[in-house]
Amino acid sequence: MSVPRLRLEALGRRFARLATRAVVARPGLWRLFRGPLRAQFDRLAPIWDAMRAEDVLPALAAALDRLQRPPRYILDLGTGTGRAARILAARFPGAEIVGVDLAPAMVAEARRLLPAELEGRVRYEVADASALPYGDGSFDLVVLANMIPFFAELARVTSPGGTLVVAASFGPETPIYTPLATLRRELGRVGFGPFEELAAGEGDALLARRDGPG
Repeated sequence: MSVPRLRLEALGRRFARLATRAVVARPGLWRLFRGPLRAQFDRLAPIWDAMRAEDVLPALAAALDRLQRPPRYILDLGTGTGRAARILAARFPGAEIVGVDLAPAMVAEARRLLPAELEGRVRYEVADASALPYGDGSFDLVVLANMIPFFAELARVTSPGGTLVVAASFGPETPIYTPLATLRRELGRVGFGPFEELAAGEGDALLARRDGPG
């Protein structure tokens, strides 16, 4: 990999980290970061999987092991090239999965990589995670892997008794990372709990249940 590309990737990671911290602290700042982040991930889409070859999302897998029942309707927020959505489809053969990303080029790449046998159960859509085009309580499992959380919207689209999983591939070293303590505090304010923290490989995850009948 060339030195200029390495420098660009380092700058991109720093910008993603800055954006995450700012938006989690002050969600209104999202309007300033949305366009640059979309452009950044559009540029990365053709090489995204090669950059993340060693990222097998072990913390996400550990969290899925803790689910009490198989989900039927799953939302994968920040799907990128669709890796987590494909993992979810293989893990839960009776589920329908929607993978959402802000960057159109990422969604195009996810669609290209989707195996034919999953086309009836997995679809990818361009959408903004701060204002999703889905009804209240539409999903009984919502997954964020290396993704900025928008807490009110997560509470809105997760069904009562449903589950939320927030996973980070490399723990605090992940560019887009929200500390577990912050997740617990903010999710608790919008009706999630109890919580379970997990670690696997280099990553971590938080499992949370939405208040309501399961």
